[in-house]
Amino acid sequence: MERQRKYSRRTALWAGVSAAAAAGGLAGGRWYAEQRAHGDGTFEAADPSQILAPTALHQTTVPQSFAFDDSRGDIYAVQLVQGGMRLPGEPRRLSSAERDKRGDLCVTRLSADGRTRGHMFLRGFGHGVSLGVEPSASGALLWTESQAHPETGYGQAITRFAFRDGAVLDSDHPGLRHHRPVPGSVANQPSVDMTARRVMVSYWTVPAYGRRQQWYAVYGMADFLAGRYEPLHTVRQRGRAAAETFQGCVLYGDRVYQLAGNAYTPSSGANPAVSGGNARVTAVGLRGGQVPAPRRITVAADLAYREPEGLAVRLTGGPRLCVGFATGSSRARMLAIHSCGRV
Repeated sequence: MERQRKYSRRTALWAGVSAAAAAGGLAGGRWYAEQRAHGDGTFEAADPSQILAPTALHQTTVPQSFAFDDSRGDIYAVQLVQGGMRLPGEPRRLSSAERDKRGDLCVTRLSADGRTRGHMFLRGFGHGVSLGVEPSASGALLWTESQAHPETGYGQAITRFAFRDGAVLDSDHPGLRHHRPVPGSVANQPSVDMTARRVMVSYWTVPAYGRRQQWYAVYGMADFLAGRYEPLHTVRQRGRAAAETFQGCVLYGDRVYQLAGNAYTPSSGANPAVSGGNARVTAVGLRGGQVPAPRRITVAADLAYREPEGLAVRLTGGPRLCVGFATGSSRARMLAIHSCGRV
């Protein structure tokens, strides 16, 4: 999220995958139990970490988040639309600042080995801080934020739609249903846990007095889609300092995993490459809000540009928590994905 800081950031086969994941431990506690912890709070993943080598997306902007379609072996990644483009129905080319404020996004579909399999533009949706993928018999259904606020560009609602290669979808399309489970909330972002068919919404409230507060609410998917917004769990964000930049979250089992951190700075700065970076993952328990000790993410430390961008759980091969990194040159950012360990 190079430019976004406003909110302290930001089938049978499928049945087999889901069953294997559920058998692997729904509670999601193994991520902490199976790491080789160090005195400084870092850890090393128990298996080879690289899931996706640095890969170009359809746009050159920073990737914001990603998610897996384990039923087909695909990866979906979302980013802001780059400046200088003119999409169908637009009178002129728009700048990156205009795209940013409008909440215009691009979704790229990748194969497991990084080959591009399609893309889709979303206008007026938000910033793509998190993304959900729901496999279906005919293809993937994507969960994103929607109805971007006209001043901040962040989503005020949650929506679901089918991925269609080459399509341009507007947030005000009459075929979309926008869910606002917490009226008045801002910066809404979704995550889906398909092993239990649940939806999580990360959102911020703006009290009349005091600072903004971030919350996580979890719903049964069927109830959520039917407009019955009675959460199974609601917990306040914990374990991340106010100064840390929020870079995404994901729901799995009984925990919400959240990512924070920044890009490397020059050697004289506060976050030089030699330090291994300040990317950290913390977990918030849904039953009581427990927060185990955070872990600093030191995988992929040799990336020349390394900014943490998004979390997702990959079910293939056993559930693993994966972190995305923006990398590459300033005008041609790419996405790299690494495993942080099993959950």
